[in-house]
Amino acid sequence: MEIARAAAALFVKQGLRATRAEDIAQAAGVAPRTFYRYFATKEEAVAPLYAAGADRWAEAVRTAPPELPVLQALEHAAHHTLTPGAGVSAPSWEWIRTLVRLADTSPALRKVWAEVCHEAETTLADVLTSRGHDNVAAPDLRFTAAVAAASVRVAVETWAAGNAPAQGPEGPAALATRNLAALRDFPWQDMAVPRT
Repeated sequence: MEIARAAAALFVKQGLRATRAEDIAQAAGVAPRTFYRYFATKEEAVAPLYAAGADRWAEAVRTAPPELPVLQALEHAAHHTLTPGAGVSAPSWEWIRTLVRLADTSPALRKVWAEVCHEAETTLADVLTSRGHDNVAAPDLRFTAAVAAASVRVAVETWAAGNAPAQGPEGPAALATRNLAALRDFPWQDMAVPRT
């Protein structure tokens, strides 16, 4: 994770183009050879940071009160994970904004972001299974996870594209809650009915 943090700090401070893999290795206190043992490109170096956010959200869904229906568990997890200070510190949200914005401008970083988002959907499907939804057909469960993950991803990307503070009515938690609420008519319970 130290290499990922060093990469993010350099991307935020001096930009993606001006940062070389060797600069990241030096900032992380490792040899370039060590850097390339873990990452093929400088863009891949921030994948663990992207993944950490997705993992935090999945874990918050997993630990949401078991009596909550799927949609409320997802809303609970989004609020817990995307509210500054609850899941991620307020200053870290500005790093997140920059890293998500950079994914819009760099095809290589966009690929890393997309891969992490895809993995997050798979993880979320597993989490829904662990919450007692394994009697649902796998395609339905994957679809439910994809819809929920996209709601949160779009909220974070929308927030990152603007200048609103991370907390408040235009912050990622509020946007995610609105996105999920817009899906109230989605057949969550038909797609993921808990075991009895």
